[in-house]
Amino acid sequence: MARRKFSNLETILIALFILVVIVAIVLIALLATGQPGTIDKGAAQPFIPSCPFCILDSDRVNCFPDDGASREACEARGCCWKPVTSGNGPWCFFAQNFGYRVQEYRKRTPTGFETQLQRLPSPSLFGISVEKLVLIEEKQTENRFRFKITDANKRRYEVQHENIKPFAGPAASNPNYEVELNQNPFGVVIMRKSTKTILFDTSVGPLQFADQYLQITAKLPSHNIYGLGEHVHKHYRHDTNWKTWPIFSRDAFPNGGMHNLYGHHTFFMCLEGESGLAFGVFLLNSNAMEVELQPSPSITYRTIGGVLDFYIFLGSSPEDVVREYLTLIGKPLMPAYWSLGFQLSRWGYKSLNDVKATVDRNRKINLPYDIQITDIDYMENKKDFTYDLDKFRNLPDFAHDLHDHGQKYIIILDPAISTQKRLHGPYHSYDKGTQMGVWINESDGRTPLLGKVWPGETVFPDYTNPQCIKWWVDECENFHQEIKYDGLWIDMNEVSSFEHGSVNGCNKNQWNYPPFTPRILDKLMYSKTLCMDAQQTKGMHYDLHSLYGHSMILATEQVINRVFPGQRSLILSRSTFAGSGKYTGHWLGDNAANWNDMKWAIPGMLEFNLFGIPYIGADICGFFDNSPEELCRRWMQVGAFYPFSRNHNAEGYDPQDPAFYGENSLLVNSSKHYLNIRYTLLPYLYTLFHKANVYGDTVVRPLLHEFPSDNATWTVDRQFLWGPALLITPVLDPGRENVRGYVPDADWYDYETGARIDSRKQFVNMHIPADKLGLHVRGGFVFPTQQPANTTFYSRKNPLGLLIALDEQGKAGGELFWDDGESRDTFQKENYTAYQFTVTKNLLSMKVLKRGYIDPNNLKFEEIRILGIKIAPTSVIVKHGNNVTTLAPGNINYNTNTKVTHLTGLHLVLGESYSVQWNSSEFERFDCYPEENANERACNARGCIWASSPNPNVPWCFYQRDYGYIMNTTKEVVVTPKGMSVKIKRNTAYPERYKGQTPTVEILKVDVTYLNDYMLNFKIFDPTMKRFEVPIQLNIPNSTLLSNSTRLYEVVFTNNPFGIQVRRKSTGTIIWNSQVPGFTFTDQFIQISTQLPSKHIYGFGETEHRSFRHDLNWNTWGMFAKDQPPGYKMNSYGSHPFYLGLEEDFNAHGVLLLNSNAMDVTLQPTPSLTYRTIGGILDFYMVLGPTPENVVEQYTRLIGRPVMPPYWSLGFQLCRYGYKNDREIADLYRSMKEAGIPYDVQYADIDYLERQLDFTLDVDDFQGLPDLFNEMRSEGMRIIIILDPGISGNETQPYTPFTSALDKDVFIKWRIGSDNVWGKVWPDFPNVTVDESKDWNYQVEHYRSYTAFPDFFRNETAEWWHTSIKEYYTNPVNPSKSLKFDGLWIDMNEPASFVDGSVNDCHEAKLNKPPYMPALESKHIGLHHKTLCMESEQVLADGTPVRHYDVHNLYGWSQTKPTLDSLQNITGERGVVVTRSTFPSSGQWAGHWLGDNTAAWDQMHKSIIGMLEFSLFGVSYTGADICGFFKNTTYELCLRWMQLGAFYPYSRNHNGKGFFRQDPVAWNETFQNISKNILLIRYKLLPFLYTLMYEAHRDGRTVIRPLLHEFFEDKTTWDIDRQFLWGRAMMITPALDEGVTTVRAYVPDSRWYDWFTAKSIPSEARHQWIDMPTPLDHINLHIRGGCIIPWQEPANTTHYSRRNFLGLLVALDDNQVAEGRLYWDDGQSIDTIERSEYFLAEFRADKDTLQTNILHDNKKSTANELKLGYLQVWGAGNIRLTNVTVTYENKTHSIKSFEHNSESQELFVRMTDYVFQINKPLKFVWKTVP
Repeated sequence: MARRKFSNLETILIALFILVVIVAIVLIALLATGQPGTIDKGAAQPFIPSCPFCILDSDRVNCFPDDGASREACEARGCCWKPVTSGNGPWCFFAQNFGYRVQEYRKRTPTGFETQLQRLPSPSLFGISVEKLVLIEEKQTENRFRFKITDANKRRYEVQHENIKPFAGPAASNPNYEVELNQNPFGVVIMRKSTKTILFDTSVGPLQFADQYLQITAKLPSHNIYGLGEHVHKHYRHDTNWKTWPIFSRDAFPNGGMHNLYGHHTFFMCLEGESGLAFGVFLLNSNAMEVELQPSPSITYRTIGGVLDFYIFLGSSPEDVVREYLTLIGKPLMPAYWSLGFQLSRWGYKSLNDVKATVDRNRKINLPYDIQITDIDYMENKKDFTYDLDKFRNLPDFAHDLHDHGQKYIIILDPAISTQKRLHGPYHSYDKGTQMGVWINESDGRTPLLGKVWPGETVFPDYTNPQCIKWWVDECENFHQEIKYDGLWIDMNEVSSFEHGSVNGCNKNQWNYPPFTPRILDKLMYSKTLCMDAQQTKGMHYDLHSLYGHSMILATEQVINRVFPGQRSLILSRSTFAGSGKYTGHWLGDNAANWNDMKWAIPGMLEFNLFGIPYIGADICGFFDNSPEELCRRWMQVGAFYPFSRNHNAEGYDPQDPAFYGENSLLVNSSKHYLNIRYTLLPYLYTLFHKANVYGDTVVRPLLHEFPSDNATWTVDRQFLWGPALLITPVLDPGRENVRGYVPDADWYDYETGARIDSRKQFVNMHIPADKLGLHVRGGFVFPTQQPANTTFYSRKNPLGLLIALDEQGKAGGELFWDDGESRDTFQKENYTAYQFTVTKNLLSMKVLKRGYIDPNNLKFEEIRILGIKIAPTSVIVKHGNNVTTLAPGNINYNTNTKVTHLTGLHLVLGESYSVQWNSSEFERFDCYPEENANERACNARGCIWASSPNPNVPWCFYQRDYGYIMNTTKEVVVTPKGMSVKIKRNTAYPERYKGQTPTVEILKVDVTYLNDYMLNFKIFDPTMKRFEVPIQLNIPNSTLLSNSTRLYEVVFTNNPFGIQVRRKSTGTIIWNSQVPGFTFTDQFIQISTQLPSKHIYGFGETEHRSFRHDLNWNTWGMFAKDQPPGYKMNSYGSHPFYLGLEEDFNAHGVLLLNSNAMDVTLQPTPSLTYRTIGGILDFYMVLGPTPENVVEQYTRLIGRPVMPPYWSLGFQLCRYGYKNDREIADLYRSMKEAGIPYDVQYADIDYLERQLDFTLDVDDFQGLPDLFNEMRSEGMRIIIILDPGISGNETQPYTPFTSALDKDVFIKWRIGSDNVWGKVWPDFPNVTVDESKDWNYQVEHYRSYTAFPDFFRNETAEWWHTSIKEYYTNPVNPSKSLKFDGLWIDMNEPASFVDGSVNDCHEAKLNKPPYMPALESKHIGLHHKTLCMESEQVLADGTPVRHYDVHNLYGWSQTKPTLDSLQNITGERGVVVTRSTFPSSGQWAGHWLGDNTAAWDQMHKSIIGMLEFSLFGVSYTGADICGFFKNTTYELCLRWMQLGAFYPYSRNHNGKGFFRQDPVAWNETFQNISKNILLIRYKLLPFLYTLMYEAHRDGRTVIRPLLHEFFEDKTTWDIDRQFLWGRAMMITPALDEGVTTVRAYVPDSRWYDWFTAKSIPSEARHQWIDMPTPLDHINLHIRGGCIIPWQEPANTTHYSRRNFLGLLVALDDNQVAEGRLYWDDGQSIDTIERSEYFLAEFRADKDTLQTNILHDNKKSTANELKLGYLQVWGAGNIRLTNVTVTYENKTHSIKSFEHNSESQELFVRMTDYVFQINKPLKFVWKTVP
């Protein structure tokens, strides 16, 4: 084909097209390269900023970081101006065509890549920009990448770091990062290879690189940025809302501003999200700079010198990132062991005497304390290497004294050296330094630069000069020859000068006034430091300023090597740089005594752990300002967990060392407590430092390092960790005892109690009282421990131990590094011992990894504490090689409540490998078949487990773990300020209990009510059907909104199975935990179990107990009121489902189950408690004490305070069942008078009644009784008669009590029908002759009348009862024959019947023989045994009918108040009621005796136990029948019982019919005299006893008191029940065994005086058991030092004794102090306390002075008739007293009638010749000189 020719037009068009294409390509190329569109390179073209059309405010990069931004100034820089829409972002920001471009593509090198960069044409901001740069990339390791940007043509200053060596390659072949370069503009993009997460992207902002201004911006993957320093960061995580932080070392106060501080640290760490991954960035640059954080999030660096030398570190966790960083800059030092001890320091010791006084007072309080530091005070005029030869002249000896006490001495040195001579000669240190040319010079390089610091005009050592280092080492060594210091504290090394620049000023040049000054403090480069153009050996101070401290550290490290060869010693430096931590520790500077500075110290410590300086802390209690006690106390608590733990303050402020606040101050005690914990954990802390030293781990650690995937931890900075496992939660705000703390996602245990906390992965309110700190250990870890001492020198000699905290899989692990504590490089030289501890499957392996050090102290692991073992270990086996030993059971202590196992008695030699294995039973068994005849088939039918046990008491049939109820998952727990509630449902995986016999309640409601700070109620009931509830009106505290911060407890609902946990907030002890199997709720069987905090349980009644503290070896106790004489495990007269529990940490609590149905409780060893009741609801009340006495006070506040008895009722009383006639009583009365035996009350038992009918009189044998009683009453005696509730219904003659009762319809009836329920009791049929020789059943059937039982719930019954008593008292038919009485004894009111149920049997077997019969006496017969049928009906006061089944236990209770009301209304006096059957709150109306006991020796001991228990139950007026009721007593038994009974509050000798008389005059004269003497002592002490009764009535205190109530911190007292106290002041130690003449007695920790000799028991006997001689005529009585006891001359009745002179017995304690009270009223009027008709005085003695203080006085009290006639002072000393004075009514009387026995140290003063009325103030003084 022929070729076609183009036409001319076509040719022209083609040419034009080609030309257009060429131009377009050129234009595109020009646009792409960003070059001006001009060929003439020399021609200046205007810069046109390429401002982005749309940019987020948060993405802008600030183009105007200096001051004075405006649109004009911004645009003059070629930048973009646009106001932000909101926030703090810059209005002036960089255009897109600033920066550099890649000129040549990356060139591979052996270490990575190298790339040339060319600057884009754009304005320079500050100085002339560098046109060509070089980017050097180094893939140094798989996780470390370095890139450096510097001038391609000119060498610039770079930091020469001793630990960062040049990288020679090869490059990492498979790094975990990828690096990309953006070409134009240039940017470096670093991403994690595995996730493609961009970590550091510098393309988001333009690179700026001028000679004195370098800027680079990088985009970051998250806002979770940590590090950069040194500043005060108020929070650990940075605020990225446009915050700018200057970095340039500076002497400035850390007061919360954003200014630069002492150190220079450019490292930060950043989290990558919730993956747990993290990375770090380090800029190796020492020039002044600022770092800006912005919300994009991005970071911008602006530095004014050097190069951009970045290191990027990748880690799989934050902790890995720190390890990578420290591998580069140098891992932290291994501190000397002693440097981990507590340290004291201050600036402001005026002399060495001041220092010594501080040391002495803190030694005196036994403060753990290793190091004493002196500040510049010790120097002569503040000159280094001198000491003040006047004020500190004995400083060398002082250092030796510290060493002799196992302590260390550290001195301060500043770099600045005075130019002035010393006081008495040349200053050699200055002269020598000048000769050697070691000073920093001015800009001329020759003239030493002069500044001003503490000593005045100074020069500054140039530590970059080798000659300077030699000079420094020599000076330090020479000074050590004078003063044997142990470490050096180097301060003021930023470097600091009080003269800006120099005394000569600074040159005005680009170094002192650079083009750009970062936002440093004062915006002046040489403020408080040197001129920037000053010359040092290694360069200009401009570049080296922030390295000054580091260079001083390096020089001081050489000092340590010279002065302490081979030893570690200690350096503490204020100024630091990256890598300083390899040599030094650091403190956070000159803080102030305020709460903020304490808060901010935590972020500071966390940051310095990032920076590789884990030996870090703040000045505890604050440096500036006076430290208030609360602040200092809280700071001492948290400071105990600073790695560098030092209390330090400034000149001019009060001392703040702990002892300054008082030897026994809360601060001292709290400080000692937590410092002892610190010292206990030092092996763990030391091991953490080893791991920091070898691997680069942090020591103090933020929670996010361990839980980086939990975003809640990212901002936690008011808590911190020691290593991975010890969580510290301090109180950081004033007046707070509740802290909101985070519980990370792990198992955590309270360090002090060992109890596991239920919360995890949530914020909780932690109750942290004034003396406490939140301290928790993490499950899964093993902590090495050591018994603490006051210094590490001594603690290192003590036994070691292990604290094991198990995780939820029962596993744990840990390590121990151990060496001599001070030699250098022990790890490298293998001079150490290392252990690895692992726990799995109940086996602890203690594996020695290295045994290169043999400790000279022959250390052994002697104890192991294990937290979280769910079941008590039954055995522990220790294996050592082939040797196998079994730990003795006594060395295995398990706390069921806290699940803490404590193994003691171990001897595991340090350096040897061992295994320790513990074995536990399968799990705690709760009895599923408490009935008899359990078998496997029946057990399995209940859904329970059948397994045999070698222990005969352990149940074979027991519940599955999740048997019970569960929370209804469809319903939320309802929480209010007053409590919480929830509905729960039965776990239907198990069969119904007693199905077909009693219906099961499937859904229950649980209500918890916070009643007040120490009391709560939790109630479990059927929400759909009303069930019986006890109709007792308790004294519920007024309902107010409570503050969680003040409550002593917190309540938690737990699930699977459902349970309630009540925890004491102050200790973490769980005092109730019902999350155990077996919870059952049916109509007639309710069971709930709880774990107990300890085995120390007291209470539950009324049953005879063989010890006050319960035996928890599977013992079951029934509670159902019954006419049952005391016997082992036999339910008796009353029902008291209340117990007091002691916790292992000495706190106490009480629990009441308000349920009146028949029940039993089982106590088992774990320890646990199971309640089983057969009706009602579960209505629990709990009081929190915290002392045992507080528990009783709180309990009686709830149920009602004990009755205030009349004075006369405290007198001795006589009674017997079996008086044949009134003549016997008359003869007894006259015989007692003739014998002179004190005696106030005579009784008449049922003998005086006609055929035992209430309200009658046997006119045959007792017709003279009314006259006899009148005669006795006229002579000051009082009468108490007996009344039983049963009313005869078979009378043939008119019997008004019965007929009127019928009229008023007061009797208990059948539920169906209107007939009375008839029983039989004491009344006999009329017109029969009783043959008492017949057996009991015959007599009941043939002689006993039918009796009806009044229903005392009814108001009509109370009226009838009152009328009947009144008519008996007044006898309106024949007043002359009225029977006057003063008290009523109500008996048989369980109610008792001599037939079972009724005379016509019972009709409802379901009620009388319910599906479950509690463990009751004669339970095979049924509940109706010896009482009424359970279907009997009673009617409450509001008309509600109730079954006797539900209210049986309330019968005696319901009779008591109407009886007292009637008695008081009829007699017009207070009177006394003594009742046999009681229930909680009975004590507010009546006293109680312990029932029909037996004349047997063991009954005396049991009577003490009974009284102690009724003291718990709120029945203070109690006692036992002295000499026994049943059986014939013996001479010795009755005499010993008279001695004991003289100290029963209710002191009555009473015995039964048919037995020998046992009243005192029934025996010989010797017996009578002994009885008389002991009763005279009782009567003498009645004012004291009456005062105790007042305190019981008013405040709920106990009268009869166990020793444990007063000495609860002495666990020996927890088991003592053969001794008891009257109040707090008198200890009674009776003889309780036949034939003994010596009694083994315990002496609690107090001063005790023998009542009979006034001599004190030797102090060495305290805390000891001693033998007390106790001949037959003697009982041991001791008065407690510190108490004042009022007494009165005794008489034969209180009627006469109350008229006698009063005396005071002052028993001085060890501090010569005593105090006491006297309560007085007329002794018989009603409600004198409530009507304020009383007298109350307190007495206080101090050394030689006694004063009375009248607290209350009412003329009706009769105290104006009471005269003080005697004073006894015990412990008055053995120096003869010569002068006694009494000041009365402003007149001083000199008393001549006194005796002082120097041997017994008793002073006895007789004042009966004077009239000193007790109701007027008195002052007594006794002296050894006139």
